[in-house]
Formats: sequence, C-alpha cells, structure tokens
Amino acid sequence: MISQEQFNKEIELIISNAIREDVGDGDHSSLACIPASAEGKAKLLVKDEGVIAGVEFAKQVFAYVDKDMKVETLIEDGSKVKYGDIAFYVEGASQSILKAERLVLNAMQRMSAIATKTKKYVDLLEGTGTKILDTRKTTPGIRALEKWAVKIGGGENHRFALYDMIMLKDNHIDFAGGVSKAIEKTKQYLKDTNRDLKIIVEARDLGEIEEILSCGGVYRILIDNFNYDDTRKAVKLIGDKCLTESSGGITEKTIRNYAECGVDYISSGALTHSVYNMDLSLKAV
Repeated sequence: MISQEQFNKEIELIISNAIREDVGDGDHSSLACIPASAEGKAKLLVKDEGVIAGVEFAKQVFAYVDKDMKVETLIEDGSKVKYGDIAFYVEGASQSILKAERLVLNAMQRMSAIATKTKKYVDLLEGTGTKILDTRKTTPGIRALEKWAVKIGGGENHRFALYDMIMLKDNHIDFAGGVSKAIEKTKQYLKDTNRDLKIIVEARDLGEIEEILSCGGVYRILIDNFNYDDTRKAVKLIGDKCLTESSGGITEKTIRNYAECGVDYISSGALTHSVYNMDLSLKAV
C-alpha cells in the first residue's frame, strides 16, 4: 500500500474535487434564502444497522468547507450502529453545513456499507488465521475512501493501484510468453529501474504454481479459481516459500471453506463493488 502521506493527499483530492463538482460557483439554494450570518446545528442520523464509517472523513470535509465548523463525535468509525443512533453533531454557519451535506452523506453511506460487508466477512473468517483483502474493483475517483472503509471494517488493503505493487495476472503471463518469462522480465525491469516492489503472480493450475516457485523472488501466489482440493494441494506445495491468496468468485457461503484450506489471504472484489448504501441523514436540530 501507499504511504500514509500519499493516502492523505488522495483524500484531500477527493474532497476538493467533490466540492468543485457539487458546489460549482455557489450553493444558490442556500445563498438565496439563508443569511450568511445564520448559525445552525445538525445531527448525523442513522436509519439502518451495520458498521459506521466515514466519521473522520466527514470532519475533514467540514473543515475544508469551513474551518470554523465544530463537530461533536458520539460514535467512532468502526462501531456497530442501529436505527436511531446519532453519530455526531455539527455546528456552524448554516450555509456551510448545507454545502458539505451531500458529500458527507454520499461518502459515509457508501463507506459504511463497505465497512459493514467487510466486518461480515471478517467474522466469517474468525479463528482461521486467514485475512480478507480488497481489490482494485473500486469506484473511479474515490478508491481511497473505499479502501479506508475496508480497513475500518477490519479487512486489509491489497495494493492501492498499478504503481505500488507488481501483480502478474493471466493476461500479463500470456502476453509475456508464459509464467517464467513474465517473472524473469519483471525482475529485470525492477533491477533496471531501481524499484523495490513486491511481486504477486496469479496461478491457474498446480503446474503454474510449481513454475512460479522454481523462479523464486515472488512475494505472494494468487491461487485463482481453484476448487477446495486443489487449493489445499497448492497451499501444501507452496509451504513457507511465499504467502498465499485465494480469489475468484468466493462468496459468503464459500469463504470459510477456502480459509480452512490454509491460505493466508482471501481477496474479494465484492467488498467494494457489490454493496448497498447505509441509510443516513443529516438533519437540522
């Protein structure tokens, strides 16, 4: 994953771009009927059940819009919530609260849905030693928020993007002329460009796993779309030579079975691409 400093910059970019997109040259609805001097207070009302996420992000949004706004946090990120709970109160200029409202709600609704789903997967893996990973199957432009939500839900982040880790998948392997050639070319590329990036390689069968292991220098093998028996064989074959990761159509019904095959990680695109937003509202009080 990228550094915390770079991650923070991604969040700043998301906020500035979202406010640009939503506010433009002014929130004319508020400007038309609410005096600039008017002060107000609002609450973040939960109308659903799950894991709340995005409280800290909301604070950053409010501070970006108006540094004089004050937030009183009642429920922290990662906490379980139910209908009727109040996550926080925000006070300040009424125009500022309204300007920030939609970005706060859009982000928190989606982040909470992702955190809730992630926590469900984490609970399903309890006691196995296997950890859940997200993927790059995220909403364009807000990847940092969605990966943040996975962490809040108890999961772990895979690579952030194409530039912070090498991941050789089926198309890379086929275009390069095979597993061994893809790995050797990658090692040479890293040497030539003086880059220190971990290498993950996808295996489509046990034969490719043997070939990957013979090359060496691989951080993790992606055991992709294997059945349970072959996954167990792959884990035994790999041993402690590198880390293991299962992926490919793994669901809530099958995730525990794959974990019990002994893999270190299970990656799931469903954490971020198949969620239903948590119902939240920002209400004046």
